[in-house]
Amino acid sequence: MRSFFNKLQWKIILLFFLSVALTLGTFLVMEPLLLAFYHRFYTYLRPIVDALFRLNRIAGFRFPVWESIVGIVLFIFFVLLLSWGTTRKLTNIIKGVKRMEEGNMDERIRVRSNDEIGMLADQINTMAERLQFSLQEERMATQAKNELITNVSHDLRTPLTSIIGYLRLIEEDKYKDEVELRYYVNIAYEKSKRMNRLVTDLFDYTRMGFGQIPLNRSSIDLVQLIGQLTAEFTLQLKHHQMEIELFPPQEKLLIYGDGDKIMQAFENLITNAMRYGKEGKKIQVHVAKENKEAVVRVVNFGPPIPSMELPYVFDRFYRVEKSRSLDTGGAGLGLAIVKSIIELHEGSIIATSSPQQTEFIARLPLQ
Repeated sequence: MRSFFNKLQWKIILLFFLSVALTLGTFLVMEPLLLAFYHRFYTYLRPIVDALFRLNRIAGFRFPVWESIVGIVLFIFFVLLLSWGTTRKLTNIIKGVKRMEEGNMDERIRVRSNDEIGMLADQINTMAERLQFSLQEERMATQAKNELITNVSHDLRTPLTSIIGYLRLIEEDKYKDEVELRYYVNIAYEKSKRMNRLVTDLFDYTRMGFGQIPLNRSSIDLVQLIGQLTAEFTLQLKHHQMEIELFPPQEKLLIYGDGDKIMQAFENLITNAMRYGKEGKKIQVHVAKENKEAVVRVVNFGPPIPSMELPYVFDRFYRVEKSRSLDTGGAGLGLAIVKSIIELHEGSIIATSSPQQTEFIARLPLQ
Protein backbone atom coordinates (compact mmCIF):
# COMPACT_ATOMS: atom_id res chain seq x y z
CA MET A 1 0.00 0.00 0.00
CA ARG A 2 1.41 3.38 -0.98
CA SER A 3 2.08 6.09 1.58
CA PHE A 4 -0.65 8.69 2.04
CA PHE A 5 1.79 11.52 1.25
CA ASN A 6 3.02 9.91 -1.95
CA LYS A 7 -0.01 11.10 -3.85
CA LEU A 8 0.56 13.97 -6.24
CA GLN A 9 -2.05 16.30 -4.79
CA TRP A 10 -0.49 16.14 -1.34
CA LYS A 11 2.93 16.76 -2.83
CA ILE A 12 1.57 19.93 -4.43
CA ILE A 13 0.13 21.11 -1.09
CA LEU A 14 3.41 20.29 0.64
CA LEU A 15 5.36 22.13 -2.06
CA PHE A 16 3.17 25.24 -1.58
CA PHE A 17 3.65 25.43 2.19
CA LEU A 18 7.34 24.59 1.93
CA SER A 19 7.81 27.41 -0.60
CA VAL A 20 6.05 29.83 1.77
CA ALA A 21 8.22 28.69 4.67
CA LEU A 22 11.42 29.04 2.64
CA THR A 23 10.35 32.51 1.48
CA LEU A 24 9.72 33.69 5.05
CA GLY A 25 12.96 32.07 6.23
CA THR A 26 14.87 33.76 3.48
CA PHE A 27 13.36 37.09 4.52
CA LEU A 28 14.50 36.60 8.11
CA VAL A 29 18.00 35.67 6.99
CA MET A 30 18.31 38.38 4.36
CA GLU A 31 16.77 41.27 6.32
CA PRO A 32 20.03 42.23 8.13
CA LEU A 33 21.95 41.87 4.90
CA LEU A 34 19.47 44.07 3.03
CA LEU A 35 19.62 46.76 5.74
CA ALA A 36 23.41 46.70 5.64
CA PHE A 37 23.33 46.92 1.85
CA TYR A 38 20.84 49.82 2.01
CA HIS A 39 22.94 51.83 4.47
CA ARG A 40 26.10 51.18 2.46
CA PHE A 41 24.56 52.45 -0.78
CA TYR A 42 22.13 54.91 0.85
CA THR A 43 22.86 57.68 -1.65
CA TYR A 44 22.00 55.55 -4.65
CA LEU A 45 19.05 53.64 -3.20
CA ARG A 46 17.27 56.51 -1.39
CA PRO A 47 15.41 57.80 -4.53
CA ILE A 48 14.20 54.29 -5.33
CA VAL A 49 13.06 53.69 -1.72
CA ASP A 50 11.25 57.06 -1.60
CA ALA A 51 9.47 56.26 -4.86
CA LEU A 52 8.35 52.89 -3.47
CA PHE A 53 7.04 54.55 -0.28
CA ARG A 54 5.09 57.16 -2.31
CA LEU A 55 3.61 54.38 -4.44
CA ASN A 56 2.68 52.53 -1.26
CA ARG A 57 0.85 55.64 0.14
CA ILE A 58 -0.89 56.41 -3.16
CA ALA A 59 -2.12 52.81 -3.52
CA GLY A 60 -3.14 52.66 0.10
CA PHE A 61 -1.27 49.45 0.78
CA ARG A 62 -0.84 48.52 4.42
CA PHE A 63 2.34 46.54 3.71
CA PRO A 64 5.58 47.55 1.96
CA VAL A 65 5.51 47.17 -1.82
CA TRP A 66 9.18 46.30 -2.11
CA GLU A 67 8.87 43.50 0.41
CA SER A 68 5.86 42.17 -1.49
CA ILE A 69 7.76 42.20 -4.77
CA VAL A 70 10.76 40.47 -3.25
CA GLY A 71 8.45 37.96 -1.54
CA ILE A 72 6.65 37.10 -4.77
CA VAL A 73 9.95 36.68 -6.63
CA LEU A 74 11.32 34.43 -3.89
CA PHE A 75 8.12 32.38 -3.73
CA ILE A 76 8.15 31.79 -7.50
CA PHE A 77 11.82 30.87 -7.34
CA PHE A 78 11.27 28.26 -4.61
CA VAL A 79 8.19 26.82 -6.36
CA LEU A 80 10.20 26.37 -9.56
CA LEU A 81 13.13 24.91 -7.64
CA LEU A 82 11.06 22.42 -5.63
CA SER A 83 8.89 21.37 -8.60
CA TRP A 84 11.82 20.91 -10.96
CA GLY A 85 12.00 17.13 -10.36
CA THR A 86 8.28 16.67 -11.02
CA THR A 87 8.29 18.81 -14.17
CA ARG A 88 11.39 16.94 -15.42
CA LYS A 89 9.52 13.63 -15.02
CA LEU A 90 6.55 15.01 -16.94
CA THR A 91 8.90 16.27 -19.65
CA ASN A 92 10.47 12.79 -19.93
CA ILE A 93 7.00 11.25 -20.27
CA ILE A 94 6.04 13.72 -23.02
CA LYS A 95 9.30 13.06 -24.91
CA GLY A 96 8.87 9.29 -24.55
CA VAL A 97 5.28 9.39 -25.83
CA LYS A 98 6.43 11.57 -28.73
CA ARG A 99 9.06 8.99 -29.73
CA MET A 100 6.47 6.21 -29.48
CA GLU A 101 4.15 8.27 -31.69
CA GLU A 102 6.96 8.46 -34.27
CA GLY A 103 7.02 4.64 -34.43
CA ASN A 104 9.80 3.80 -31.97
CA MET A 105 7.84 1.19 -30.00
CA ASP A 106 11.02 -0.04 -28.29
CA GLU A 107 11.12 3.23 -26.36
CA ARG A 108 10.44 2.95 -22.61
CA ILE A 109 9.88 5.84 -20.22
CA ARG A 110 12.38 5.68 -17.36
CA VAL A 111 10.62 7.42 -14.48
CA ARG A 112 11.08 6.23 -10.91
CA SER A 113 8.37 7.66 -8.70
CA ASN A 114 5.79 6.34 -6.23
CA ASP A 115 3.12 8.89 -7.08
CA GLU A 116 0.64 9.18 -9.94
CA ILE A 117 3.40 10.31 -12.33
CA GLY A 118 5.24 7.02 -11.78
CA MET A 119 1.98 5.11 -12.24
CA LEU A 120 1.34 7.01 -15.47
CA ALA A 121 4.80 6.14 -16.80
CA ASP A 122 4.33 2.46 -15.89
CA GLN A 123 0.93 2.36 -17.58
CA ILE A 124 2.33 3.97 -20.75
CA ASN A 125 5.19 1.43 -20.79
CA THR A 126 2.72 -1.44 -20.33
CA MET A 127 0.53 -0.05 -23.11
CA ALA A 128 3.58 0.25 -25.40
CA GLU A 129 4.60 -3.37 -24.68
CA ARG A 130 1.09 -4.65 -25.44
CA LEU A 131 0.88 -2.55 -28.59
CA GLN A 132 4.29 -3.80 -29.70
CA PHE A 133 3.18 -7.39 -29.06
CA SER A 134 -0.04 -6.76 -31.01
CA LEU A 135 1.93 -5.35 -33.94
CA GLN A 136 4.24 -8.39 -33.91
CA GLU A 137 1.21 -10.71 -33.85
CA GLU A 138 -0.31 -8.78 -36.73
CA ARG A 139 2.89 -9.12 -38.76
CA MET A 140 3.08 -12.83 -37.94
CA ALA A 141 -0.58 -13.26 -38.90
CA THR A 142 0.03 -11.52 -42.21
CA GLN A 143 3.07 -13.69 -42.86
CA ALA A 144 1.13 -16.83 -41.91
CA LYS A 145 -1.71 -15.80 -44.23
CA ASN A 146 0.70 -15.29 -47.12
CA GLU A 147 2.37 -18.65 -46.43
CA LEU A 148 -1.06 -20.28 -46.23
CA ILE A 149 -2.06 -18.89 -49.62
CA THR A 150 1.29 -19.94 -51.15
CA ASN A 151 1.17 -23.47 -49.75
CA VAL A 152 -2.48 -24.08 -50.58
CA SER A 153 -1.94 -22.76 -54.09
CA HIS A 154 1.03 -25.09 -54.58
CA ASP A 155 -0.65 -28.16 -53.11
CA LEU A 156 -3.82 -27.60 -55.14
CA ARG A 157 -2.07 -26.69 -58.37
CA THR A 158 0.02 -29.88 -58.55
CA PRO A 159 -2.85 -32.42 -58.64
CA LEU A 160 -5.05 -30.00 -60.56
CA THR A 161 -2.44 -29.75 -63.33
CA SER A 162 -2.33 -33.54 -63.57
CA ILE A 163 -6.13 -33.80 -63.67
CA ILE A 164 -6.37 -31.22 -66.45
CA GLY A 165 -3.58 -32.96 -68.38
CA TYR A 166 -5.20 -36.41 -68.30
CA LEU A 167 -8.68 -35.04 -68.99
CA ARG A 168 -7.25 -33.21 -72.02
CA LEU A 169 -5.85 -36.50 -73.33
CA ILE A 170 -9.30 -38.06 -72.92
CA GLU A 171 -11.03 -35.05 -74.49
CA GLU A 172 -8.71 -35.18 -77.51
CA ASP A 173 -9.08 -39.00 -77.80
CA LYS A 174 -5.34 -39.48 -77.31
CA TYR A 175 -5.54 -43.01 -75.91
CA LYS A 176 -5.02 -46.35 -77.60
CA ASP A 177 -7.83 -48.39 -76.12
CA GLU A 178 -10.29 -48.63 -73.25
CA VAL A 179 -7.61 -49.95 -70.88
CA GLU A 180 -5.50 -46.82 -71.34
CA LEU A 181 -8.65 -44.68 -71.07
CA ARG A 182 -9.51 -46.26 -67.71
CA TYR A 183 -5.90 -45.77 -66.61
CA TYR A 184 -6.16 -42.02 -67.34
CA VAL A 185 -9.54 -41.79 -65.59
CA ASN A 186 -8.18 -43.63 -62.54
CA ILE A 187 -5.22 -41.25 -62.23
CA ALA A 188 -7.52 -38.21 -62.51
CA TYR A 189 -9.81 -39.77 -59.88
CA GLU A 190 -6.94 -40.40 -57.42
CA LYS A 191 -5.66 -36.84 -57.90
CA SER A 192 -9.19 -35.55 -57.25
CA LYS A 193 -9.36 -37.51 -53.99
CA ARG A 194 -6.06 -35.97 -52.88
CA MET A 195 -7.45 -32.52 -53.58
CA ASN A 196 -10.58 -33.36 -51.62
CA ARG A 197 -8.49 -34.56 -48.65
CA LEU A 198 -6.46 -31.36 -48.72
CA VAL A 199 -9.55 -29.14 -48.78
CA THR A 200 -11.18 -31.19 -46.02
CA ASP A 201 -8.05 -31.05 -43.85
CA LEU A 202 -7.70 -27.32 -44.42
CA PHE A 203 -11.36 -26.75 -43.54
CA ASP A 204 -11.09 -28.86 -40.37
CA TYR A 205 -7.88 -27.16 -39.26
CA THR A 206 -9.33 -23.68 -39.84
CA ARG A 207 -12.44 -24.49 -37.81
CA MET A 208 -10.32 -25.93 -34.99
CA GLY A 209 -8.02 -22.92 -35.03
CA PHE A 210 -10.97 -20.58 -34.52
CA GLY A 211 -12.62 -22.89 -31.97
CA GLN A 212 -15.68 -23.29 -34.19
CA ILE A 213 -15.73 -27.08 -34.29
CA PRO A 214 -18.23 -28.68 -31.87
CA LEU A 215 -17.17 -31.64 -29.73
CA ASN A 216 -19.71 -34.39 -29.15
CA ARG A 217 -18.22 -35.63 -25.89
CA SER A 218 -18.99 -38.96 -24.31
CA SER A 219 -17.20 -41.55 -22.20
CA ILE A 220 -14.68 -43.43 -24.40
CA ASP A 221 -12.53 -46.45 -23.69
CA LEU A 222 -9.28 -45.30 -25.29
CA VAL A 223 -7.80 -48.82 -25.24
CA GLN A 224 -10.73 -50.20 -27.25
CA LEU A 225 -10.64 -47.25 -29.67
CA ILE A 226 -6.90 -47.65 -30.35
CA GLY A 227 -7.32 -51.42 -30.70
CA GLN A 228 -10.06 -50.95 -33.31
CA LEU A 229 -7.95 -48.39 -35.18
CA THR A 230 -4.84 -50.60 -35.33
CA ALA A 231 -6.96 -53.51 -36.59
CA GLU A 232 -8.31 -51.33 -39.41
CA PHE A 233 -4.76 -50.40 -40.46
CA THR A 234 -3.47 -54.00 -40.51
CA LEU A 235 -4.45 -54.76 -44.10
CA GLN A 236 -3.29 -51.38 -45.41
CA LEU A 237 0.08 -51.76 -43.70
CA LYS A 238 0.43 -55.29 -45.03
CA HIS A 239 -0.01 -53.89 -48.52
CA HIS A 240 3.02 -51.64 -47.78
CA GLN A 241 4.94 -54.62 -46.36
CA MET A 242 4.66 -53.24 -42.85
CA GLU A 243 3.07 -54.42 -39.61
CA ILE A 244 1.60 -52.75 -36.55
CA GLU A 245 2.07 -53.86 -32.95
CA LEU A 246 -0.23 -52.79 -30.12
CA PHE A 247 0.85 -52.79 -26.48
CA PRO A 248 -2.32 -52.12 -24.45
CA PRO A 249 -2.77 -52.09 -20.66
CA GLN A 250 -4.89 -54.68 -18.88
CA GLU A 251 -7.36 -52.08 -17.63
CA LYS A 252 -9.75 -49.74 -19.39
CA LEU A 253 -8.68 -46.13 -19.84
CA LEU A 254 -11.80 -43.95 -19.93
CA ILE A 255 -11.60 -40.41 -21.29
CA TYR A 256 -14.35 -37.86 -21.88
CA GLY A 257 -14.12 -36.70 -25.46
CA ASP A 258 -15.34 -36.78 -29.04
CA GLY A 259 -14.76 -40.32 -30.33
CA ASP A 260 -14.67 -39.31 -34.01
CA LYS A 261 -12.14 -36.54 -33.42
CA ILE A 262 -9.94 -38.73 -31.20
CA MET A 263 -10.08 -41.45 -33.87
CA GLN A 264 -9.08 -38.88 -36.52
CA ALA A 265 -6.12 -37.70 -34.44
CA PHE A 266 -4.62 -41.17 -33.93
CA GLU A 267 -5.46 -42.16 -37.50
CA ASN A 268 -3.35 -39.21 -38.66
CA LEU A 269 -0.51 -40.27 -36.35
CA ILE A 270 -0.51 -43.84 -37.67
CA THR A 271 -0.77 -42.61 -41.26
CA ASN A 272 2.19 -40.33 -40.65
CA ALA A 273 4.17 -43.24 -39.13
CA MET A 274 3.30 -45.41 -42.12
CA ARG A 275 4.33 -42.73 -44.59
CA TYR A 276 7.68 -41.87 -43.02
CA GLY A 277 8.56 -45.15 -41.31
CA LYS A 278 8.48 -47.53 -44.28
CA GLU A 279 12.14 -48.41 -43.89
CA GLY A 280 11.51 -49.66 -40.35
CA LYS A 281 8.87 -52.13 -41.58
CA LYS A 282 6.75 -51.81 -38.43
CA ILE A 283 4.82 -49.40 -36.22
CA GLN A 284 4.36 -49.76 -32.48
CA VAL A 285 1.48 -48.26 -30.50
CA HIS A 286 1.87 -48.20 -26.71
CA VAL A 287 -1.09 -47.30 -24.49
CA ALA A 288 -0.54 -46.77 -20.77
CA LYS A 289 -1.79 -44.95 -17.69
CA GLU A 290 0.49 -42.39 -16.04
CA ASN A 291 -0.91 -40.66 -12.96
CA LYS A 292 -4.24 -39.20 -14.07
CA GLU A 293 -3.49 -39.29 -17.79
CA ALA A 294 -3.81 -41.77 -20.62
CA VAL A 295 -0.59 -41.83 -22.65
CA VAL A 296 -0.43 -43.08 -26.23
CA ARG A 297 2.94 -43.51 -27.95
CA VAL A 298 3.04 -44.04 -31.72
CA VAL A 299 6.52 -45.23 -32.71
CA ASN A 300 8.03 -45.74 -36.16
CA PHE A 301 11.55 -46.90 -37.03
CA GLY A 302 12.17 -44.86 -40.16
CA PRO A 303 14.71 -42.09 -40.73
CA PRO A 304 15.01 -39.68 -37.77
CA ILE A 305 13.61 -36.17 -37.78
CA PRO A 306 16.50 -33.66 -37.48
CA SER A 307 16.57 -32.08 -34.03
CA MET A 308 16.27 -28.60 -35.51
CA GLU A 309 13.05 -29.63 -37.26
CA LEU A 310 11.30 -31.16 -34.22
CA PRO A 311 9.88 -27.89 -32.78
CA TYR A 312 8.03 -27.23 -36.05
CA VAL A 313 6.54 -30.64 -36.96
CA PHE A 314 3.11 -29.61 -35.60
CA ASP A 315 3.02 -26.31 -37.52
CA ARG A 316 0.52 -26.13 -40.34
CA PHE A 317 1.94 -26.88 -43.80
CA TYR A 318 5.31 -27.70 -42.27
CA ARG A 319 7.06 -30.72 -43.76
CA VAL A 320 10.51 -32.08 -43.02
CA GLU A 321 10.67 -33.07 -46.68
CA LYS A 322 10.82 -29.67 -48.41
CA SER A 323 9.83 -30.50 -51.98
CA ARG A 324 6.13 -30.61 -50.97
CA SER A 325 5.64 -33.53 -53.37
CA LEU A 326 2.47 -35.46 -52.60
CA ASP A 327 4.38 -38.62 -53.48
CA THR A 328 6.59 -38.22 -50.41
CA GLY A 329 4.04 -36.88 -47.96
CA GLY A 330 0.78 -35.04 -47.40
CA ALA A 331 0.04 -31.35 -47.40
CA GLY A 332 1.53 -30.77 -43.96
CA LEU A 333 -1.79 -30.42 -42.14
CA GLY A 334 -2.11 -33.87 -40.57
CA LEU A 335 0.03 -33.27 -37.48
CA ALA A 336 -1.33 -29.74 -37.06
CA ILE A 337 -4.84 -31.23 -36.93
CA VAL A 338 -3.65 -33.85 -34.42
CA LYS A 339 -2.28 -31.16 -32.13
CA SER A 340 -5.49 -29.12 -32.38
CA ILE A 341 -7.69 -32.12 -31.54
CA ILE A 342 -5.54 -33.19 -28.59
CA GLU A 343 -5.47 -29.64 -27.19
CA LEU A 344 -9.25 -29.30 -27.64
CA HIS A 345 -9.46 -32.29 -25.27
CA GLU A 346 -7.20 -30.55 -22.70
CA GLY A 347 -4.31 -32.81 -23.64
CA SER A 348 -0.80 -32.38 -25.02
CA ILE A 349 1.42 -33.97 -27.64
CA ILE A 350 5.17 -33.93 -28.27
CA ALA A 351 7.53 -35.56 -30.75
CA THR A 352 10.94 -37.10 -30.08
CA SER A 353 13.35 -38.63 -32.56
CA SER A 354 16.60 -40.56 -32.46
CA PRO A 355 18.55 -42.61 -35.01
CA GLN A 356 16.68 -45.68 -33.72
CA GLN A 357 13.07 -44.45 -33.67
CA THR A 358 10.67 -41.53 -33.92
CA GLU A 359 7.98 -41.26 -31.26
CA PHE A 360 4.82 -39.16 -30.96
CA ILE A 361 3.56 -39.02 -27.37
CA ALA A 362 -0.04 -37.89 -26.77
CA ARG A 363 -1.46 -37.32 -23.28
CA LEU A 364 -5.15 -37.07 -22.49
CA PRO A 365 -6.78 -36.53 -19.09
CA LEU A 366 -8.62 -39.54 -17.72
CA GLN A 367 -12.26 -39.29 -16.84
